[in-house]
Amino acid sequence: MSITADRPVTRPAYRLTARGVLAGEWTKFWSLRSTWITLGVSAVLLVAFGVIAALTIDPDGTQGPGPGSGASDAVSIALSGSTLAALAVGVLGVLLAAGEYTTGMIRSTLTAVPSRLPVLWSKAVIVGGVATLLMALGAVSAFVIGSPLLADGITALGLGDDGVLRSLLGAGLYLGVVAVLGVALGILVRSAAGGIAILAASLLIVPGLTSLLPDSFADAVTPYLPSNAGSALMSLTTSDGSLSAAGGLGVLAVYAVVLLGAAAYRLTRSDA
Repeated sequence: MSITADRPVTRPAYRLTARGVLAGEWTKFWSLRSTWITLGVSAVLLVAFGVIAALTIDPDGTQGPGPGSGASDAVSIALSGSTLAALAVGVLGVLLAAGEYTTGMIRSTLTAVPSRLPVLWSKAVIVGGVATLLMALGAVSAFVIGSPLLADGITALGLGDDGVLRSLLGAGLYLGVVAVLGVALGILVRSAAGGIAILAASLLIVPGLTSLLPDSFADAVTPYLPSNAGSALMSLTTSDGSLSAAGGLGVLAVYAVVLLGAAAYRLTRSDA
């Protein structure tokens, strides 16, 4: 009889990679029902409000309030639904991040990715990239469909005219940044309801409250609010007291960096 010495069993070495984390978050992103709902709602709002505004806008200013009532050119009319679309894509970002804390899945996620930060970066890249692409397509669609429907008193514009394509793509970029801000808020507050409330207040309520401030202070603060910085990025022209398109992009980038930095600190320093 021959005695065979025990040999150690060799197992393949598994190494966590950024690509693997990104693939895992990509799968989770598309497996959620809320992803399809919020993306669909945001695209419908952007296109539908742009088309409705093109149909109902009164160039003489005699018509009552409605979609596009404050717009002055074909691009701003096409982007009449951008405020509601921003809220929808922001909600998507919040749900993707905070939803894992609600269900408890975050524990499994962080067990699989002990370094934690790749999870945040992957969520932000996926949500921001998908929202930017889809919303840019929605903005272009709203413009192409709505332009032939405009009244005779509004100057007709085409995609090849100066600043038009830049404004429409800027709308997609702004909405993508809002989605990233939603992810950061979801990680920070770890509550879907809380994150959505903060997002809605930042986009819808705070801009209106600035009108209650003294004029000198309001004029200094208002252009740097997220929604107004986004408007500067989407605007075809630069008005007095507002930021340029590059300035609006810079302000939005600062918001994204600050909130993502705070979310990264919270994610790495506190328990799930």
